[in-house]
Amino acid sequence: MNALERERVVVSVGGSLIVPDDIDTAFLARFKGLILEKVQRGFTFSIIAGGGKTARRYQEAVNAVTPLSRNDLDWIGIHSTRLNAQLLRNIFVGYAHPQVVKNPTIDIDADEPIIIAAGWQPGCSTDYDAVLMAKNIGARRLVNLSNIDYVYESDPLKNPDAKKVERIGWSGFRAFIPKEWHPGLSSPFDPIAAKEAESLGLEVAIINGARLEEFGKYLDGEPFVGTIIS
Repeated sequence: MNALERERVVVSVGGSLIVPDDIDTAFLARFKGLILEKVQRGFTFSIIAGGGKTARRYQEAVNAVTPLSRNDLDWIGIHSTRLNAQLLRNIFVGYAHPQVVKNPTIDIDADEPIIIAAGWQPGCSTDYDAVLMAKNIGARRLVNLSNIDYVYESDPLKNPDAKKVERIGWSGFRAFIPKEWHPGLSSPFDPIAAKEAESLGLEVAIINGARLEEFGKYLDGEPFVGTIIS
């Protein structure tokens, strides 16, 4: 790719990958290596950090002492994503925009090949923030790095015969996920984000972050393990 052909891809990194229990430095080193390799090949990235276990630990701790409103629980989750985003920004120092983006709808004046973003406001998941970022910068592809290999039509932990999905349209995908989002919802992709992504004609790839080679294959247009929703 030359400078005029640089594609910016939005990447949502689940907090469970960054901090599964302790901070996963092995994952972060592999992730940095892959992203910088693709930057050298002409890609640019907007990377949004999730809160993961850090968010849940703080939410559970405060609720054990003082039950919180949904809004306050959301703010704890948002600040957890911002802590993880600062970690990513420093990992990519020299390549990343110097400020973490906290509002995905504002104009972003950045010449750097990497932008790091975090949670925005209550009522918005990082999936939704990632879709808004894609809309803002004109990205056509969004990668959701999580802890699953595929989207399944039902929960494979409860149904051993659950059918994996390699490619599906937005209407089909939205038919088997919850209709509403709430903090801590377990869904391959936030239903509100899914509705917005469908309206934008956005392609979303769900890929297991533990298998970063599959992420690389997807970026290169090769067959990969994961699910494409479009």
